[in-house]
Amino acid sequence: MSKHLRGIKPKISTDQHPLTRMPKTPAWFSTYARDEWKRAMPMLIARRVICAADLAQVETYCCMAGLVRQIEQERQLGGGIIDVKLFGVQNRAAQTARQIAATLGLDPVSRARIASGASDDDDHDNPLAV
Repeated sequence: MSKHLRGIKPKISTDQHPLTRMPKTPAWFSTYARDEWKRAMPMLIARRVICAADLAQVETYCCMAGLVRQIEQERQLGGGIIDVKLFGVQNRAAQTARQIAATLGLDPVSRARIASGASDDDDHDNPLAV
């Protein structure tokens, strides 16, 4: 069976043309997105896992993570009252940020895959594998 059909994520490895310097923070970012950019980008560059083509994905991650923080800040300033509509937006933004973080290697599981260096390919034990 193909490893792509088994739900196994591919090993994250260094890019062929990784960024070596942090790009300028997008001017249109909110304060919270800008903070996330400054936190995440140095890690991604140090690991050499992103290239210029990945910047849109990093921007989206930062915007979603920033939106989660912004909504939480507004909720706290409003006396802690939960607005059902804003909670739904915050929940979807958090889910999107989490998914993108996993693809970028910003969560513990994906960092472990980077660090382990172990191959996920176990087809060599299966005589029927193609």
